Amino acid sequence: MAVTKMIEVKKSRYGRGVFAIRDIRKDELIHEAPVIVSPKSEYNYLKKTIMIEYVFWWGENYEDCALALGYGSLFNHSFTPNAVYKLQTQKRTIDFIALRDILAGEEIFINYNGEPEDDTPMWFEVF
Repeated sequence: MAVTKMIEVKKSRYGRGVFAIRDIRKDELIHEAPVIVSPKSEYNYLKKTIMIEYVFWWGENYEDCALALGYGSLFNHSFTPNAVYKLQTQKRTIDFIALRDILAGEEIFINYNGEPEDDTPMWFEVF
């Protein structure tokens, strides 16, 4: 079975972003990103670097951080996302899944708070 390329990184109004190359169906797996886990004991070092802007809270109690490889740490935030992410702690991956149909050319957004409807304020200005 041939794999059709689904997403690409390109310039976004937020810097860089992940965009659909083809139409993506609701509930379709967009990307499975392997992660590098940074334990809680390293957090004070990590927060002194730019990498802290790209990590996900990780673990059973979200005590660790994980950097998503591939396209994983490049999805931009929205309070009205068209995708959601699911932590797969056993597999050490993060799955990005379409919440609705996404058209080719559309930027793919996730809610950094984890749940699509969570409108807890961000640490940065949201446009």
